[in-house]
Amino acid sequence: MNEQQIRDMATSVIVQESRAVASLVEQLEPTSLAQAVRLLLECKGHVIVSGAGTSHAVALRFAHLLSCCGTPALFLHPGDSQHGAAGAVRAEDVLVALSKGGETTEINFLVNVARQRGANVIGITENPASTLGRLSNITLQIKAPQEVDPYGMIATGSSLFNSAFCDALCIILLNLRGYSLEQFGQTHPGGAVGKKLKGAL
Repeated sequence: MNEQQIRDMATSVIVQESRAVASLVEQLEPTSLAQAVRLLLECKGHVIVSGAGTSHAVALRFAHLLSCCGTPALFLHPGDSQHGAAGAVRAEDVLVALSKGGETTEINFLVNVARQRGANVIGITENPASTLGRLSNITLQIKAPQEVDPYGMIATGSSLFNSAFCDALCIILLNLRGYSLEQFGQTHPGGAVGKKLKGAL
């Protein structure tokens, strides 16, 4: 494969993934989206985000960005939830659980614990009829086009697809809270971003 062929393949991947992300707009269901936003906005505790496999990476990123946007959030590893970490979940929390098929054993264990404790659960899955979908207070159905992932299984494009949806939630919450640059500066004083903020404020 020569240089041009390598560049053409890279271009093809980027175009395909960008089209997949754009198609997400057609999946935004107004009622469930608004319900999820209100639940997150009114959360009196922490938003706890969990996912396994590639969804772990998406969930970890989502929890971090929620906190950056003014919604206190933490990532909880679903495997660790079976070994004591589920004790972190309280009635005033909201658990956001990500699972493509909705049948991840560790995720559904954590969801059951959360429901037993009185916490609300938002499930993000492509299968609302799954165990996760049935256990969640609010189910957000998000399904990436199968062709965006190699073999329809390796979650390259679909992880970007789900991350874009999570980004939309972050920005909605940031705007509804009126979360300011000054407030962000208090939570991010370090690194290049912190230096830039000091010059801007």
